[in-house]
Amino acid sequence: MAIDYDAVAALMREVAAAEILPRFRKLAPADIREKDHPADLVTVADIEAERALGAGLTALLPGSRLLGEEAAARDPGLLALLGGAEPVWVIDPVDGTQNFVDGEERFAVIVGLCEGGRTVAGWILDPIGGSVVWAGIGAGAWRDGAAGRAPLSVVRERPLSELKGCLDYRSAKQLKAARETGLSPTPALLHRQRCTGHEYIDLATQRIDFAQYRRLKPWDHAAGVLIHAEAGGLSRLRGTGRPYRPEPAIVEQPLLLAPDENAWHALDTLLR
Repeated sequence: MAIDYDAVAALMREVAAAEILPRFRKLAPADIREKDHPADLVTVADIEAERALGAGLTALLPGSRLLGEEAAARDPGLLALLGGAEPVWVIDPVDGTQNFVDGEERFAVIVGLCEGGRTVAGWILDPIGGSVVWAGIGAGAWRDGAAGRAPLSVVRERPLSELKGCLDYRSAKQLKAARETGLSPTPALLHRQRCTGHEYIDLATQRIDFAQYRRLKPWDHAAGVLIHAEAGGLSRLRGTGRPYRPEPAIVEQPLLLAPDENAWHALDTLLR
C-alpha cells in the first residue's frame, strides 16, 4: 500500500485552516454540546473537521474506510472496522476538545492509518504551532515545521531520576507515595495536558520521557504509539507485556510508554 505522507499532512493543515482555527475562541454556546457526560464535549469544529478529513482521506486511498471519534460516539459498532480487511483511517478531528472550548492552545488533529490489526502510518498536527509529527512502519518518525523536516529520536539509557513524564491520576498518586518513602529514585512528574496528541508530540520530541494511559481509544493512541516506536521508544500494555494494537474495541488496560527497555521495567516496578 503506497502512502503519500505529505498529502495527508497537507490535508490535515487545510482542514485545520478551514474548519478548526476560524472557530478557535469564537464558539457560540450552540456550537458546543455534551456527549456521554458534562466533561465529554463535542463542537461544530469537531464535526466539520471530521467530515472534511474523511472525504479527503478516502479520496487519497480508494477503498479505505473511516473510523472517526464523533462517528463512533454515535455508532460504537464502527469500531468493528478495525477487525476487517480494508485499510481504516482513524481520526480524532480535535483532540483536546475541552482545551479548544476553553480557549487554550493545546489541541491537536490526529490521523492514523490501520490495516490488518496494526497501525501502518500516523500523523499528529499542532494547529497552533503549525508542525506535524508523523511516522510510517519502517519509515522512521519525522517532524515537519517552519524549519523544514527533521528526524525524531527519543533520548535513551538514562537513570530513572533523570526522566520526566506524565501519568494518570491513580498512578501519579502511587508515584508521589513512592517518592515520600525515599527508598528508591523517582522521576519527575509533569501535569497532564488534557490533550493526548500533544503528549505524544512531547514524547517524540524529547520534552517528556514517559507517559501512561488507561482507557485506550484508537483515535487517541493508534498514531501516537507508532510515532513513538519509530522514534525509538518502547511501549507495552502493563500486566500482559504485549504491544498496543488498534483493536475493534476500547482497550481497558494501562499502556506505559518509555524510552527503552530498562526504563520501561523500572517504571513498571515503581508503579506496581
